[in-house]
Amino acid sequence: MPVTMKEVAKRAGVSASTVSRVLNKTHYISAETGKRVLAAVEGMGYYKNVHAKRLSTGQSDLFGLVISEIANPYFPEVIRGFQSAAWDQGFEVLLCNTEYNSKRTQSVFEKLIQSDVRGVAVVTASIDNTMTSALTRANIGVVFCNLCAPGKLISNITINYEQGILQAVDHILSLGHRSAAIIAGPETNHTATYIKEALISRLRKRGVTLFPVASVDYHLDAGSSAVPAILSAKEMPTVIFCGSDLIAIGVMSALEEAGLRVPGDVSVLGIDDISFAGLARPPLTTISVPRELIGITAFQALHKMLSLKRKSGADYTLDTHLVIRKSTAPCKGATARAAP
Repeated sequence: MPVTMKEVAKRAGVSASTVSRVLNKTHYISAETGKRVLAAVEGMGYYKNVHAKRLSTGQSDLFGLVISEIANPYFPEVIRGFQSAAWDQGFEVLLCNTEYNSKRTQSVFEKLIQSDVRGVAVVTASIDNTMTSALTRANIGVVFCNLCAPGKLISNITINYEQGILQAVDHILSLGHRSAAIIAGPETNHTATYIKEALISRLRKRGVTLFPVASVDYHLDAGSSAVPAILSAKEMPTVIFCGSDLIAIGVMSALEEAGLRVPGDVSVLGIDDISFAGLARPPLTTISVPRELIGITAFQALHKMLSLKRKSGADYTLDTHLVIRKSTAPCKGATARAAP
């Protein structure tokens, strides 16, 4: 039989309400009393009944986190940051993954409402913010990434990609590159579209000639599939900007298969700085996105917003920066082409 709170209280020599206050950190309890209660909890193997707490307080201990795809190495650090921040405050996390599917996304939001979550962090940019209106109608706070302006029950985290992009363009210009291709993320993804447009604008302003500009999904084979169009162009760019590290790793693999060397013949840059970026061959030059900090900031934004009487949201800005590794090198001047 599970140990009850009353039994813990009896062992610690306190009331059941005192045990509840110690475990939920809702009132000040003396250090000595708290230590005694926690010793009884540990000694008796007591676990909080979250359902009972929900009935008594009218609030759950759950926060939701919505990502695109659990297999995408972009997300583990986001999850870790959000989960650790939630756990530090005594909350649990319901992780949901949309798989870039609109029907599944709608089901995810319905599940979150049914689970009575307090707030939801939506860190996928492959949705429209109108899809989440049901959450705010249910009085559930939402935080987005690069999606909308803050408002009641809505906060937004702005990732300053411009900073990293500026550093990346300066870097390739310093290496003598004057022609580039762009393989961006999917057109249905708001962040991918923003990054593509920012790259095009910055490169053109600096006088860089743009060759094929493509949009693909966030998979290794997608990056590979975009390479033939680049190789078949009349002129070969000397540098390729990729909309994610996964795309970039796929591109480097396809270039190698075509007989081209990275960075000897073509330099390649990615975005995200996932854990595999430094392990790629060659190690990938990339724009680093502070993914764990995104997770931490997302929870903190929700927690702060929901503690306010008017539930007013806010905008948070996180910077990016370039990490230079070995996939970029000085331009040789001569145009390299694949062997026939």
